[in-house]
Amino acid sequence: MHASQQLLELYDTTLRDGTQGLGISLTLPDKIAIAQRLDEMGFDYVEGGFPLSNPKDAAFFEEAKTIHWKHAKICAFGMTRRRGVSAAEDAGLRALVDSGAPVITIVGKTHPAQVEQVMNVSLEENLAMIADSVAHCRQAPHVTAVFYDAEHFFDGYKADASYAMATLKAAMAGGATRLVLCDTNGGSLPAEVGAATRAAFEFLGLASGGPVQLGIHTHNDSGLAIANAMAAVSGGAVQVQGTINGIGERCGNADLVTMAGNASFKMGRRVLAAGALERLTELSRFVHARCSTVQPTGQPYTGPGAFAHKGGMHAHAVGKGGWTYEHIAPESVGNARRVVVSELSGVSNIAATMLAAQPELAQNKALQRQVLERVQDLEHAGWVFEDAPASLELLVKDALGARPHFFKPLRYRCEVAGSAYGASTEATVKVNVGGQEGLHVAEGDGPVNALDSALRAALAHAYGSQLCKLHLRDYVVRVVNPTAESAAQVRVRVDFASGGAHPRTFSTLGVDANIIAASFRALCDGFDYHLMGAVK
Repeated sequence: MHASQQLLELYDTTLRDGTQGLGISLTLPDKIAIAQRLDEMGFDYVEGGFPLSNPKDAAFFEEAKTIHWKHAKICAFGMTRRRGVSAAEDAGLRALVDSGAPVITIVGKTHPAQVEQVMNVSLEENLAMIADSVAHCRQAPHVTAVFYDAEHFFDGYKADASYAMATLKAAMAGGATRLVLCDTNGGSLPAEVGAATRAAFEFLGLASGGPVQLGIHTHNDSGLAIANAMAAVSGGAVQVQGTINGIGERCGNADLVTMAGNASFKMGRRVLAAGALERLTELSRFVHARCSTVQPTGQPYTGPGAFAHKGGMHAHAVGKGGWTYEHIAPESVGNARRVVVSELSGVSNIAATMLAAQPELAQNKALQRQVLERVQDLEHAGWVFEDAPASLELLVKDALGARPHFFKPLRYRCEVAGSAYGASTEATVKVNVGGQEGLHVAEGDGPVNALDSALRAALAHAYGSQLCKLHLRDYVVRVVNPTAESAAQVRVRVDFASGGAHPRTFSTLGVDANIIAASFRALCDGFDYHLMGAVK
């Protein structure tokens, strides 16, 4: 990234607009942690929320005053003054100023129908509300900038272009330095957004690099939030508002992770701090974890499938050069290439996947074919190895005769006794460890817990110190052939964490018509895989 490249400002509203998404809730420590991570990454603006809306947002601004922000400017968000109330007397505006935020973002109505039918004020009064509110906030000694979010701008522009422009001029008259055009309903098309942005730039007589510039705020209701944001940037916008991972109300906002990648790699714009692009994947997953959301496999740039190659032809090609099926180098955003083994694979997938772990496999074409045929047979039966690379590695080691067997399960039984007061579960496991057989019984909260406890008890004398570091994190069951109804095969995936403060994670599979048998297979393979790395 060169300093001579034109800067594109990134304005993050994850902490406000993002939390309006269904299922999204952040604690105060979450909000502070995300804001600090964004600051470290070089985001230009971080919106903390509306300080009058709830105690958590008010507490955020109080804590933000005590933090030294390296790059980001903290923004407080609120609305124009109420009708019939002066800006100085409006409680919302007072809360914005009292928040201590150096930047205040004011949202106002741009669409005539919204003004008259929703706000029940005249078009003239709305213009006065915009100008008064911006001017009042701008006069506060600690406020360095006021941004104006023109809500429903593109719909308003189509309904009455002259009035939409008048609202922007009112904000300019009040002292706003960023006029942010909002596709609030997310229904505009890129061509419309680009044309309206250029028209606003020209009508307002804005000059590139001048004190007043345009911004863009898009929603994803038509799946076009990023495309619309890029169209606006091409039309003259210097700021993009959005959220990390695109979370937000209804279908979400523009994903600033994707926008950062597109701005840098596709548009030649300067974004974020030096070295931050290489941490985009880390940032994306950090926010997913804080929001308790599951990262979409195909999230651009940062998703686990963004650089995954499943088809045999693709895997063969990327082995000769990533450019063949990758638009950028995965490591440039902190991601990694993943060659997936499945029934769609070729021998190239097998070789690429296991080369690091089993170098001898790369030279043995017959063995590659043998493993591939075994994978295809098992996937036909319901296994999905892309969900559980650990199970694939065990399969390959079996084929090589290189899999260590730390124990041999001989027999197991699981009994569930139910009554009006609940159910109790007892598991019995018989194993052979080092030539010695042992039978162990354990109770549990359910079959999986009971089997896990009994297996740990059976292995405690030999591997107790290693197994205490193995933890079950998730357990997922999926019906493989639903047409068989209650007699269907099921696929069980068990997710494990192995280690201490920074554990490695892995998953194993079991497939069977009996859910207990499938679960026990996945558990045993998980124990084996863990011990492969723990026993030296």
